[in-house]
Parts: sequence; structure tokens; C-alpha cells
Amino acid sequence: MKTAKIVFWSTTGLLFLTQGLMPIFTTNDEGTKVAMSHLGYPVYFPLMLAIFKLLGGLALIVPQVPKRIKEWAYAGFGLDFIVALYSLVAVDGVNATSLIPIIAMGVLVASYWSYHKLSDAAQS
Repeated sequence: MKTAKIVFWSTTGLLFLTQGLMPIFTTNDEGTKVAMSHLGYPVYFPLMLAIFKLLGGLALIVPQVPKRIKEWAYAGFGLDFIVALYSLVAVDGVNATSLIPIIAMGVLVASYWSYHKLSDAAQS
């Protein structure tokens, strides 16, 4: 139980910081605009994505959020990482940058696993 708590809060906290907060602060950054344009996304996409990521990150870290909403947040982040990997590989081929969404997916899976471990323990 203690291990699951440590894994949950460390992975979920990392997800919140990198996926929930960082996009909000970097949406208008020139590097973000160039990267999104390079991948073929429209100019409005980074802000829309950042808002959804912030909401998803909050859903994961706020304990009072209903389980069903948390499940949707996990699914949304999973889809985001799959699409990110596909976009990166489709435009630039397989390279070191391709590892970023793969690593993020690993962190997401660890968070999801530990969330359910804690949730199952709380119901017992």
C-alpha cells in the first residue's frame, strides 16, 4: 500500500507538472508554435490541447474527482501520447524525440496501475 502511494503521487505529480501545467505556460512560446506547425497542427490547437491537459491533470490529482472522470482523464492522456508518437514518427521518422511520448505513456501506466491499487485497497 505504501509503495502504491509513493508510485501514485510521484507519477501523477510528474504527469500534472509536465502535462497539466507546462503546456499552459508554453502555449504562446515561439518554440511551441514552431513545433506544432512543423507537425501540421493548426494555430488554435496548442491552446485547446493545453486546456484539456490542465483539466485532465487536475482530474488526476484532486482526490474528490469521481472515478469515472479520472478514467476519462487517463484515457485522454493515453490517446494524447499515442497521437503524439504517431505525429512525431509520421513527420520526422523514428528518432530520439519519439521516446518522449513512450516514456510519458510508461509514467501514465504506472500512475494508472497505482491508482487502481489504492482504489481497490480503499474498497476492501
